[in-house]
Amino acid sequence: MTDLKDDLSERLFGRESNETPSELNEIKTTAQVKVLWSAHLGDSFDADFTTVSDNGFIYAASANGELAKLSVADGKQAWRINTGEPISGGVGLGANLLLLGTNKGYVLAYDLSGKLLWKSKVSSQVLSAPKVGYDVVVVRCGDSRIYGLNVADGARKWVYERATPALSLRSSAGVAVEGGAAYAGFAGGKLIALRVEDGKVIWEVSVAQPKGTTEIERIADITSLPVVDGSLVYAVAYQGKIAAIDRATGRIAWARDISSYTGLGAEDAKVFVSHSGSAIYSLDYSTGKTFWRQGDLKQRRVTAPLPMGSLIAVGDVEGYVHFLSREDGSFSARLQTDNSAIMPQMLAVGSSTVVAQTRKGGIYAISIK
Repeated sequence: MTDLKDDLSERLFGRESNETPSELNEIKTTAQVKVLWSAHLGDSFDADFTTVSDNGFIYAASANGELAKLSVADGKQAWRINTGEPISGGVGLGANLLLLGTNKGYVLAYDLSGKLLWKSKVSSQVLSAPKVGYDVVVVRCGDSRIYGLNVADGARKWVYERATPALSLRSSAGVAVEGGAAYAGFAGGKLIALRVEDGKVIWEVSVAQPKGTTEIERIADITSLPVVDGSLVYAVAYQGKIAAIDRATGRIAWARDISSYTGLGAEDAKVFVSHSGSAIYSLDYSTGKTFWRQGDLKQRRVTAPLPMGSLIAVGDVEGYVHFLSREDGSFSARLQTDNSAIMPQMLAVGSSTVVAQTRKGGIYAISIK
């Protein structure tokens, strides 16, 4: 069944999609963007990696076990190590730890100088970056279990598990940790909030209801990272809805029919979401009303939108990073990296630098003026 899930995910929206990306139209460039520097790690293969930044440095990993520390300013390498393990999830950062998950179900914790501090076994492959809150490392496994590990030594504090539908999509969504709670989306359109300290469920809500007659039609999985913004947490399901949920009560503030695989971003009273067909929407945070829709990136399998001041950045399957006007969704700038797909989550460093990691292992720091 796992192979079927992986194959289904690949065919629907992955690297093997049969849909031809739309041609790019000429745009009028209104913002200056350029590659500040680039670096290269190993390929990612099927894993989705995220870069993280701290104190003037970027940390990045690759599937062949590399972990590197690079200067934000010029990309110079402070150090690079090989963990000796195939990596499938990372990089997580918190409590002065760099956290990685492996294909074989291990969580690795390094200090900021690249020294291994501990290694902890969980139940299955780790497909997303571990997160930290309240001295607990929160790790999600491919079998949908979520673990709470002690930051000091990786000892297990708690585990959350639930039944999943027979057919669900392979997802690197992971968990969002904020204010003592961990938020995670699941197959069947469920979103849960867990207490980080003990793994107890605070609330559970249905973002989307499976509908249709076939197993594939009934997929309504949350395959992207929930986004916390103020008193609300936003989640979106493939073949389902986007919803705003009150963090305190689990009550749905609003919901509307938008399907997404890679997810959303939120900033300053607006929510930006990448539709599964690759349209980008700007929505009102309190009502879900559409401000604008940009539909010219059809089937380009775009990343989650990244708000960057007056611009919104999205990457695509051919390695382009597109910059849209926050106000009306028009194209402001575009550049290409290495011709391979951009990872689903890009990183903002300050207000004027975007870091994109590609499937071929390219790390690109892009400046915006």
